[in-house]
Amino acid sequence: MASLAGTTISIASRPWHSLQAAKEFSSLKSISFSSIRKSFPAIRLQPASSRLQICCAAKSDTLEKVLKIVRKQLAVPEGTAVIAESKFSELGADSLDTVEIVMGLEEAFGISVEEESAQKIITVQDAADLIQELVEAKSC
Repeated sequence: MASLAGTTISIASRPWHSLQAAKEFSSLKSISFSSIRKSFPAIRLQPASSRLQICCAAKSDTLEKVLKIVRKQLAVPEGTAVIAESKFSELGADSLDTVEIVMGLEEAFGISVEEESAQKIITVQDAADLIQELVEAKSC
């Protein structure tokens, strides 16, 4: 089942060959996948010049590790939902908490986060995406 709204296509639990339909939309902006068993990371398609660039969200294990660090750093009570879309501000984090979270992430993943990049982190997903990008860049 696929749905089209504006410039977004959502496809639920379809084989990969179903994505060929996406080639026909020149203004395609994003594709999201979902399944009853497990959700897939978001995939954002962004035009780069006349080409199409694919940006993938963080791997699920990276996201889970980031979620664990955020829960621990902010002492989030058991039973309080912390998800990828959770904003640090909604979880009660102030600027010092955010700095400490970034430091914890740097230590846990063995990377260094530039201050400019750290200031762009608003949600847990933003943090996980940045970490994934830095880890992949480090391994190249």
